[in-house]
Amino acid sequence: MSRVTEGIVAFEGLPDGRTRTGQSIDVDVSLFGKLPKQAYHMDVLECDDAEMILRSVEKGAGVKSWRHTLSITPYEGGSVLTDTIEIEAGLLTPLFAAWARYLYNARHQPRLRLLESGAF
Repeated sequence: MSRVTEGIVAFEGLPDGRTRTGQSIDVDVSLFGKLPKQAYHMDVLECDDAEMILRSVEKGAGVKSWRHTLSITPYEGGSVLTDTIEIEAGLLTPLFAAWARYLYNARHQPRLRLLESGAF
């Protein structure tokens, strides 16, 4: 995760290795690596390589609930990666939704570069 969000979100305490179902992750996040660190918690509900899906529920840094589903659907000649996000942040929900759109768009190109290099 830190490789595809470099320069946008800095993580402290992110575990090494692959994500797995049932994993509970507590990190500190800093926007752009410049703003003060904020506590953030992630629970991995499902990480299934065969089904090509990752589901998590997250909270912290002003967000009450950030439910994320990442799925990959193969098709002839490639695949489609879909991120579905449900955010609850009270009155700030529209602001966090705009941030999510920016963040997920910004990390797409670094993901493609990692896939092309075989680093995933």
